[in-house]
Amino acid sequence: MDSGFIEGIPKAELHLHIEGSLEPELMFAFAERNQVALPYSSVEEVRKAYQFTNLQTFLDIYYAGAKVLLVEQDFYDLTWAYLTRMQEQNVKHVEIFFDPQTHTERGVAFQTVVEGIDNALKDARREYGISSYLILCFLRHLSEEDAFKTLEQALPFREKIIGVGLDSSEVGHPPEKFKRVFARASEEGFRRVAHAGEEGPPEYIIDALNLLGVERIDHGVKCEKDSQLVARLAESKMPLTVCPLSNTRLCVFAKMEDHNLKRLLDLGLCVTVNSDDPAYFGGYMNENLKAVQEALDLSKEDLVEVVKNGFRASFLPEVAVQSRLQAVDDYASKTFDG
Repeated sequence: MDSGFIEGIPKAELHLHIEGSLEPELMFAFAERNQVALPYSSVEEVRKAYQFTNLQTFLDIYYAGAKVLLVEQDFYDLTWAYLTRMQEQNVKHVEIFFDPQTHTERGVAFQTVVEGIDNALKDARREYGISSYLILCFLRHLSEEDAFKTLEQALPFREKIIGVGLDSSEVGHPPEKFKRVFARASEEGFRRVAHAGEEGPPEYIIDALNLLGVERIDHGVKCEKDSQLVARLAESKMPLTVCPLSNTRLCVFAKMEDHNLKRLLDLGLCVTVNSDDPAYFGGYMNENLKAVQEALDLSKEDLVEVVKNGFRASFLPEVAVQSRLQAVDDYASKTFDG
């Protein structure tokens, strides 16, 4: 298939950790600006370190890299660099995760993080026409108490943050641990999503649905091990924000040809494609779509459905969703060669 089809189609990204878009070049620039010592001597040495055997080996280097983010300008520049790439890749809507605890535990003020990211989002709406929302993720390896504290810190910035999520080390930190935090977030009017079923079992997906009341499952690929769960997800059209390059780089699947995205799509699940932590996993939206298309032989119809699912699963108002879906249909009708 001509890669131009993927490059040109309007897209939405719903699973992107802004800290995970920190390219080595930016890491070094921020380190120099903020006089932070790095355990690497060059950009090339950083990239060589990006060999992961599981989620935890990635998280170790992810948190180390985040140490260079200290002032509002860092968070602005990081977000702006990502959004500029999205403009180049014809991504029209993004819903960005951020991990405030990664920064507040280092003494960086919550306000510094939010203002830097939000200002870049505003500028991208104006200059690129990219619509966006910001989602606060609780770090699941930390305590419920710490998550409650972070939620309280978020309340003064309620108009800048649309929802809450749950990320970091999955195994051993079930959704149940954050049931009360998510209930409080719901009372405050936040939308709710959670990472589940990446490395964790299908039960984590079920608990995220039943105990946390989530509206999207981030990853969710382990659902395939439970046929009743798959049927439930298909019937409810519960979105799964799948990240193919991430899944192979973190050894969730040995190789892209083993990925279950096509099977889940054929079973009627609302599967979306996203880049997760693109600086670490070797690709942004277009690279993820191209990789999965080539490995799984996705048709243009498959790609259109996956891309449309991205807008359907978004938190955009319905009128905006319909407008974006029409744009996808218009693009597809012009480019299908029969």
